[in-house]
Amino acid sequence: MSAVCSVVLNRASRPRWWGRDIPGVCRAPYQFSCWLASDPNRVKLLAVTTADLSFAVAVAVARLAVAAGLTDITGGADSYYASGSPVPVWAKSIEPTAVIGGHRFYRVVP
Repeated sequence: MSAVCSVVLNRASRPRWWGRDIPGVCRAPYQFSCWLASDPNRVKLLAVTTADLSFAVAVAVARLAVAAGLTDITGGADSYYASGSPVPVWAKSIEPTAVIGGHRFYRVVP
């Protein structure tokens, strides 16, 4: 969770087509699948309540990130994808800045 938050913060700090602030980055079209109406996980996202432990952890990580208290463990990454997924075109010619859990992180924009 903290690695994905770092990607969002890194994008917000370098405004581009992906957004100019945290909400804009999070909701940029086709950037984070949970916001896509067609994504099967969207139903799960909409059903989450404050009683869900994972949601509570996510809120705590997000608050830490917004308060500038989150250490960037991604090496400045602005992009990532799940290992085991097809390698995106943008990732084929660059080295990852980090591999964390089941995800590979990249800095696509210098």
